[in-house]
Order: sequence, then structure tokens, then C-alpha cells
Amino acid sequence: MEYLIKQYPLEGGALEIQYIEEYFGEFPRKKTADEITRRLQDREFLILMAEAPLADDPGTIVPVSFKVVHELRAAESEPKLRDLIDRLRGCVRFDGRKVLYSWIGGTRRDWRGQGHFRALTEESEAWAHACGFHEVVVKTKNRYYDMRGTLDQLEFDVVKYEANPADNRESKVYLSKQLTSDVVRSHRSARTVVHAH
Repeated sequence: MEYLIKQYPLEGGALEIQYIEEYFGEFPRKKTADEITRRLQDREFLILMAEAPLADDPGTIVPVSFKVVHELRAAESEPKLRDLIDRLRGCVRFDGRKVLYSWIGGTRRDWRGQGHFRALTEESEAWAHACGFHEVVVKTKNRYYDMRGTLDQLEFDVVKYEANPADNRESKVYLSKQLTSDVVRSHRSARTVVHAH
């Protein structure tokens, strides 16, 4: 199977993400286009969306999965990112290295298990490696079992686990992957990437 991936510029991509997140019931709070734009401006980023035909109408192509990654700096000014850096200290080395953060993403329920998110992840890794990034990090919650399973298949390593004393399902899991040429060579998904305008 060949995956169709669209790469978006900032404004158009932010609007597309705001739209597609309406199809994800498990996210308690959806990101707004303004929030996405504010986070990504003035830093390296990639907005990707996988598209596929509807099962009952193969002529209609719809967005089924998305992924947003961005540069993570040792000195961040945004409080959420500064907090993330503090939590990753001792687990991820920032000095003299480019670190990528896998910020938001997911696949619509009806299209899960078909490899769309893997294709997006592999495309983002190839892009990051070409841009000189050394490592990609991601944060999730223990209760997102599907996401943890996907990250396991993609060979992300757990680098930190923050237990939630009240509910272990709410515990935070931080994962990382070194971006080497071997990682890029090991990619399995055939994909076509087009640039949205």
C-alpha cells in the first residue's frame, strides 16, 4: 500500500488540524489554529496529514491521520515547553544537539491499524534526519494504550515515567528515539508526499 501524505505550511496546516481534531473523541481539549500557529512560528516544524479514500465512496479522499512535530530548544519561553524541558533534563541531552518534539497527532478511528500513522512518523523522521535533528521525543499518558503500542512498534524507548499517585492510567510516559541513518533506512512505508498550498 502506498500512503498519500500532504505537507502543510503554517497557517493552512493549523486550520486543517483544528478541523480534523473534531473527529478525535479521546482528546479532552482540541487545539485551535491560533494555538498551533503561536507554538510553531519562529521554529522548525512539520505539519503532515495522511489522506485516504472513503470505503463507500473511493472517489472521495479525506484526511485520516495527522502529525505535528517541532524543534525543542534548551531555553524555551513558553511555560508548557519550559516545563517539558525541565522534566526531560537528565533523560535527554540538549547541549549542542537538535531535538525534535512530536507534539500532536492521531488517526481517525475507522482508519486505525492501516499504517497511516507509521507512514507519517517515518516521513517526519526522514525530514528531521535531513534537517540535522539528533533525537525525537514524545510525551503520552499511560492510558493511551493504542498510542503506546504504536510507539513501541516504532521502536521508541521509554526515558522517563512519572507516576500519578491517584490514578496510574494518568501517569505520564516520556519516550525518545535517536535519529540515525539506520533509522531512516529501516523505514517500511511507501509514501508519496505532496505540498499543500
